[in-house]
Formats: sequence, C-alpha cells, structure tokens
Amino acid sequence: MNVTLSDAAAKRICSILTSHPEKYALRISVEGGGCSDFSYKYNLVDQKKEDDLLIEKNGARLLIDPISLPLMEGAEINFIDNFLEQTFEIQNPNAVSLCGCGTSFAI
Repeated sequence: MNVTLSDAAAKRICSILTSHPEKYALRISVEGGGCSDFSYKYNLVDQKKEDDLLIEKNGARLLIDPISLPLMEGAEINFIDNFLEQTFEIQNPNAVSLCGCGTSFAI
C-alpha cells in the first residue's frame, strides 16, 4: 500500500513523540461519521499491532490499521503550520467529496 508522509508531517510527528516519550507512534485511522461518510482519527499509541502498516521517516513513526489502509491508498499526509492553523492535512485520491469544514470525506 502506498501512503506518503511529507517532511513537515514527519517533523511534527517527531515533535509530538518527543513530548510523549512513553508513546510508540501516531496512529491515523478512518472512522465512520462527520458531515460526510468518513473522518480521520489521530491517536498516540503504545505499540504497533501485528497487522498495522508502519511508515517511518526521519525518526517519525506513523501507523495505519488494515481496515483504514484501503481507504487511504495513495494518500499524502502533510502538516500545515501557518498563522491561521496548525493541522495535519491528508490529500486522499479516494475521497470524492469533502464536507464544508474539511474534516470529513466521502468515498
């Protein structure tokens, strides 16, 4: 499966994990709900599950579970840091529509 992590996202994940040394990685999952069909959920986790995809870049560790992975195939994960916001942004080619607030999507 092909999910990419930008340098900015990797740097932010490293910063988060440094602040929480007891945690192993950041997990991104796709869950039902939101204005559209699906939304992303972010959690710090203690360990990798056997069937998780582990993406490592520049010391960052990102996990995606096998149920979420097909919904994120080809996605690019970035971190936006400007005077308006600090947020992870996922460009997902599988999303056919986004809600107005930008936090949920339909496939």
